Amino acid sequence: MGCQLRRCSGKEYYCAMELTLQLIGGKWKPLIMYRLGQDGTQRFSELKRSMPSITQKMLTQQLRELENDGIVHRDVYAEVPPKVEYSLTEIGTSVLPLLKRLCQWGEEYEKLRGVEAVCTGLDEDDDATSLSAAAGSR
Repeated sequence: MGCQLRRCSGKEYYCAMELTLQLIGGKWKPLIMYRLGQDGTQRFSELKRSMPSITQKMLTQQLRELENDGIVHRDVYAEVPPKVEYSLTEIGTSVLPLLKRLCQWGEEYEKLRGVEAVCTGLDEDDDATSLSAAAGSR
């Protein structure tokens, strides 16, 4: 098919790959979807905890975009304090095999290129208790 401008769900694109990348591309959207696919329904704080490098603002923005595109469902409970949970929609779930394959590709890449251990900032004599205590204090 030629280079004809198309529109779908408020997005303009020339080919299906471009639309796909607009919907699920970027640094954080695949990770958010992967976490929801692996761990099921999550609260905002659980998602944030599983992705320590993402800022609160960016997570909020990405979740809103995924929700607007019908990939993530946001469930708000009328409680004090408010309780909000996120889960994948049927459309979001349909992407999981692709994300799983991307993860497998990353593992294959690691094998080919080698994996380098990264310092966590803890001394060697620190144990898992110290690590979990440090994580809990964030």
